[in-house]
Amino acid sequence: MLMKNNIISELKKTLTPQNVLTEQAERYAYAQDAANLPRIKGLPDAVVFVENIEQVQSVVRLANKYKTPIICRGAGTNVVGACSTDHGGIVLNFSKMNKILEISPENMTARVQPGVIVGELQKEVEELGLYYPPDPSNLAVSTIGGSIAQSSGGARTFKYGSTKDYVIDLLVVTADGKLLRTGASTIKNATGYNLNTLFVGSEGTLGIVVEATLKLIPKPETVRVIMAYFDTVREAVETVNTIIEQKIYPSTLDFMDKNAIQTVERFYPAGLLCDKEAALIIEVDGVEQAVDVQQKVILDILEKCGASKIQYSHNEEEYHKIWTARRSSMGACAKLKPNVTTDDVIVPRKNLEALVLGIRKICAKYNLDVCMVGHVGDGSVHPQIPIDYSDKDEYRRFKLAKNEIYELTARLDGILSGEHGIGSVKREHIAKVVNTEALNCMRTIKKVFDPNNILNPYKIF
Repeated sequence: MLMKNNIISELKKTLTPQNVLTEQAERYAYAQDAANLPRIKGLPDAVVFVENIEQVQSVVRLANKYKTPIICRGAGTNVVGACSTDHGGIVLNFSKMNKILEISPENMTARVQPGVIVGELQKEVEELGLYYPPDPSNLAVSTIGGSIAQSSGGARTFKYGSTKDYVIDLLVVTADGKLLRTGASTIKNATGYNLNTLFVGSEGTLGIVVEATLKLIPKPETVRVIMAYFDTVREAVETVNTIIEQKIYPSTLDFMDKNAIQTVERFYPAGLLCDKEAALIIEVDGVEQAVDVQQKVILDILEKCGASKIQYSHNEEEYHKIWTARRSSMGACAKLKPNVTTDDVIVPRKNLEALVLGIRKICAKYNLDVCMVGHVGDGSVHPQIPIDYSDKDEYRRFKLAKNEIYELTARLDGILSGEHGIGSVKREHIAKVVNTEALNCMRTIKKVFDPNNILNPYKIF
């Protein structure tokens, strides 16, 4: 207790007192994230709001001095417990480091603080005719720092890649409070090890990102979206493969199963066809003439592959209506029971049908509802399972189903996360898809960068 009081006292001297939260109710609010776990295992000792790099360095040095965990937090929208405070410590909140420091149309880059909202960055750069493609479904609130920590993706990953493909430089505070620059302001960099890729997706376990330089691309001239319905999952997956075989690369190839369609339509009516087994959401973008050609080819393929109904946007309102329906799946599923969980498993596209049908079979075996959406262009599936945590038997069945879903993913040559990360929720399962030598290598890297294990400890492995 004395050590805890000393830390808090020094934090209040280092920062302004109003930027250090210590009341129990305040700490409780920051003890969990969107993982929606059944119980909170531990509260942070303090929550601090940092406003500049020097304050981050000072807090890290204090944490290192007292061997106290530091858990970085953007908007807390991750769903794997990456911000959970099971072992106490200091929550480092970046909501006040939220400035877009520079947008360079000439270099086609943006330099930002970690608290910048992804959607707001996109709006700012698009006004200049530029484009930042990564689009996590919660982009209206999720932050750049969180996206980097979790290596976020989104629907556009199929064509444009994920967050890792747009990070060209990071400024990182190390576990001893020093500053490390991982890259450069240039688009290409073959000078030494690629440290950017080491920190992207490391979930705050190796260092704390305090500034990022991101690559931008030209904004597409035209964007259109097509929604096609199918009577079987197999037809939907085979259609995706046929589109790709024709050398057509849409910006998105997304999927909703029947349960997801019905649940969204029930709570957020959008005119979806609830009697269909699956739907594809296909977005094409680029120069208008090229988009016309792509759309025509895709519509022909959809008809030949047995799409039972095809809708497509004629204007911006219709475009947003379709995407709002797709992005509402998690919120709609949350209305079915007191709690809801989502996951992020990914397999080679050839195994996608087996994954989707296998997850359905597992959930039926354990008498669990499941709504499935995903980015089928890259083989990613998000099973959303509504659950009542107060029902102990249902929670037991849920845990058994999760284990079998991960085992199925492994058998299908897949991995446990393509864009959400591992956090605390999946750490006990990571050995199913990552071999012992690779895990030992990761642990060695962790010890090099964080010898006192203060940076988001007990996450990933």
